[in-house]
Amino acid sequence: MGKTAFLFSGQGSQYPGMAKDLYENVKEVHDFFGVAEAIRPGTIIQMLKGTDEELKRTENTQPCVFLADIAGALALESAGIHPDVVAGFSLGEVVAMAVSGALSNANAFKFVCKRAGFMQNASEKVEGSMVAVMGMDKEKLQKLCQKNKVYPVNYNCPGQIVVSGEEKNMEKFRKNLETEKVRFIQLKVGGSFHSPYMKEATDLLRQELTENKAFELSQSKLPLYANKTAMPYPDDKNEMIELLSEQVSNSVKWEETLLNMAKDGVDTFIECGPGKTLSGFVKRTVPGVRIFNLSDMESFEKIKNEYFEQTENEEKVLSYA
Repeated sequence: MGKTAFLFSGQGSQYPGMAKDLYENVKEVHDFFGVAEAIRPGTIIQMLKGTDEELKRTENTQPCVFLADIAGALALESAGIHPDVVAGFSLGEVVAMAVSGALSNANAFKFVCKRAGFMQNASEKVEGSMVAVMGMDKEKLQKLCQKNKVYPVNYNCPGQIVVSGEEKNMEKFRKNLETEKVRFIQLKVGGSFHSPYMKEATDLLRQELTENKAFELSQSKLPLYANKTAMPYPDDKNEMIELLSEQVSNSVKWEETLLNMAKDGVDTFIECGPGKTLSGFVKRTVPGVRIFNLSDMESFEKIKNEYFEQTENEEKVLSYA
């Protein structure tokens, strides 16, 4: 029997009402949402009743998606399903830090609120956007990015790379893609994230992690894969700080992360959070593995039934071997 990975989604997957029934039906989720509400009053209302436009603002998106992501992990662990390894896409990496024990749940939420504010401020200084480019040759895409002064930043899965940049340059880039008849999707984010335009946010996060004792990092209790390296976080505190702070202004090596997880024995991936984006990336990157996604009570009940049923079947096969 292989290992289980919990994956946590990032910005762009949000929608009004996410995690509503988990909040209403799972005690552990309800209790932690209360802790988060005391830290940042109004977050639950934003999650459940906020407009698309309100949720698109980075300062709102990140705290809300954090709660939707961690709701899945809290629900799974309440049912006896625990991860062997964890990773999160962009914002989701902070959730993964909480689940791995590198930060407490409450401090991880406080940290993501700081992160959201710093990234919001950075994005307001330079109008930017992001697009997911489909099926374009990597080298050709990189040359087109260089020509238009934009950045290939998130390597999601085979055939999909996200490009980030200043809006005036992104407009030219999108026109070039249309001329080339290349398919792309505009992402529901409010800035040019994971690009050099986020350096200010990186510097401020580094300062928070080095000077603010509230965000003391601990050694993770299980492998926690970093976006920047696609490898598990090191134990050294200073190296952890650098990875976590630099993450916002560097590329997300998600495809490589999934491949490394599979090499390390992961054969079950459970996406926690709104939508099924990460599940799709797994399917296109690591064929033949078990994939679940948890965003509501229906998917939670399905996972509980199928996860244990498949695990028991695997154990029976091994016992007869």
